[in-house]
Amino acid sequence: MAIRVVQLGTSRKQNEGLRIGTVRRPPRGVRKEDYARRNYFDAWLPELAPSTDLLRWATLEPFTPKRWAVFKKRYQQEMREPEAGRLLALLVALSVQTNFSVGCYCVDESRCHRSVLSDLLIAKGAKVV
Repeated sequence: MAIRVVQLGTSRKQNEGLRIGTVRRPPRGVRKEDYARRNYFDAWLPELAPSTDLLRWATLEPFTPKRWAVFKKRYQQEMREPEAGRLLALLVALSVQTNFSVGCYCVDESRCHRSVLSDLLIAKGAKVV
């Protein structure tokens, strides 16, 4: 069993399981009943997305290595909050029993919070593929 990290809105992989959106906002122009059918997400956990303030800051300028390091550090701090910590622990526990995926809309995973989220899940004991 494992967690797969995906770009929301892309085709699903075999045995991907439930897709969880870790984004602050649902997809624009898509009706709620179509989120899963259009491969966005089956369940939505905006609590695992960067905060609105952090997202606002992140989109002001392109990421440089220094800006990315600051973003990564701030997002990791947000994920140490109790609510986020409980959700991360839940995902780790579920990863032992079932396949599922977590994701975001960003095209470049290397400059997306989902890469940091993946590292956090691995550090807590989840198997991530």
